[in-house]
Amino acid sequence: MKHKIEEGFLDFFKGLEDPRSVRNRKHIIGEILLTTLCAAVCGAEGWQDVEDFGKAKVDYLRQFFPFKHGIPSDDTFRRFFRALNPEQFQSLFRDWVRSFQPNLDQGVIAIDGKSSRHTFDQDKKMLHMISAYASESGLVLAQEKVDEKSNEITAIPKILEWLDLRGSLVTIDAMGCQVEITQTIISKEGDYIFSLKGNQGSLKEDVQAYMQDQNVIRELAPSTECDKGHGRLETRVCWVTHDVEWLHELHPKWTTIHSLIRIDSTREMNTKITKESRYYISSRALTSEKALRSIRDHWSIENKLHWVLDMSFGDDQSRIRKENAPQCMAIIRHIALNLLQSQKSAMKRQSIKRLRKMGGWSDDILSAIISQTFS
Repeated sequence: MKHKIEEGFLDFFKGLEDPRSVRNRKHIIGEILLTTLCAAVCGAEGWQDVEDFGKAKVDYLRQFFPFKHGIPSDDTFRRFFRALNPEQFQSLFRDWVRSFQPNLDQGVIAIDGKSSRHTFDQDKKMLHMISAYASESGLVLAQEKVDEKSNEITAIPKILEWLDLRGSLVTIDAMGCQVEITQTIISKEGDYIFSLKGNQGSLKEDVQAYMQDQNVIRELAPSTECDKGHGRLETRVCWVTHDVEWLHELHPKWTTIHSLIRIDSTREMNTKITKESRYYISSRALTSEKALRSIRDHWSIENKLHWVLDMSFGDDQSRIRKENAPQCMAIIRHIALNLLQSQKSAMKRQSIKRLRKMGGWSDDILSAIISQTFS
């Protein structure tokens, strides 16, 4: 088992620089990382949890490292991750993901941001991370912290540069609807779908006016889907047109647009009915069915990543907030979630929440989770 783990996750983190002074190194990096990862997989949320998990599982952990000085204390974990270089940690995370990304289907890559609401500290703002998420496989591909004095627009290009976008369809909400971002995606042989709001001059108004024209809509073949659950019925109707030459003339910076998309949503709950129309642009000549499915896939980053991080990993309630620790622990959670997601695919009918419990109960299941190599 040691061989499998070292050639998987830990092998990619051997080059991590130790931030501690030599005289304070009772525990090697591998012992700290492995204990923290296993604890995060099995439900730990804070440093005391990590220490308690390690003490309960010390015999199991000693299969992989000697732990000559026992399990590190909660203060050791705390100090280590506060001082750890998050940029290097992120870089090694990307190397790890890149090692198995060629085996992933080139589908929708959703990019969106999430705040960890309890990571603020005095005058320091809460941690806000942008993540790239492979909707079909359910894996986090990359993440980038949004600088306190900046916004998502500056972080998104960094993530795009790290990713292999060939054949992928990148979906971003209206914040990322920027010409420069489209150019990066196209240059990397990917395509995009962007939500439209009022941040691009008259682009949204022109698309909206055209897609509301009944003469245009009458000529298009819409696709419809319905979702029913929790007392709610939602119906979505999608129209797509490839008639975009007029738009290129009005907006010459947007000549990469090849599809205009309109989605009408009707939500019925009890006796209340709400309706909404949303508009999108895409560089790919999509069918209405493909556009509807891809836009729905984008929201999997909310439902299957952000929601899971909050509800299963307690991300929003985490009190880890000093120095580099919040960012480093966000990366640990992404690593744990990727490992769990891969194992979940091999174990039918198991939720992430239940699989975490099973990892804590069974050493064999925990070993199966942490030795995923995505080959």
